[in-house]
Amino acid sequence: MLPIIIGAGIVALIAKSIFDNNTEEKRIFISFSMKDERYRNHLVNQSKEERSPFSFIDMSVKKPWAEEKWKNECRKRIVSCDAVIVLLSKNTWHSSGTRWEIKCAKEEGVPIYGMHIQKNKKGAIPRELKGSKIITWSWDNLENIIDSV
Repeated sequence: MLPIIIGAGIVALIAKSIFDNNTEEKRIFISFSMKDERYRNHLVNQSKEERSPFSFIDMSVKKPWAEEKWKNECRKRIVSCDAVIVLLSKNTWHSSGTRWEIKCAKEEGVPIYGMHIQKNKKGAIPRELKGSKIITWSWDNLENIIDSV
């Protein structure tokens, strides 16, 4: 009887690994104004909480480089991602780096989502995000985006 139970368990594990595609974490590039770095850090930490309904691998650039090296490294990271989430604030419109990252993601065909980081202090949405889905920061909204990519 024990071999039958063990065999059934092995078959169940194999079936689960074949049919459960949602266990792999998505690779997300987080684009943000350096003035909003604390919000990026908060988003990454939020995804690591046990009760969080979403998780992802953060591929954002966390340190400044010389411009050409930065652009090359950003492009490599963006291309390797499942999506780009742009943190939107009053600083975003003025952030040439963030706007370049949006253009890069569009050129590379990577899905882009804008996310307002403050519910009542929304900044202007850069024209580079035209046609992209824009959400307000919430666990449900993030879960829906991450599950959809």
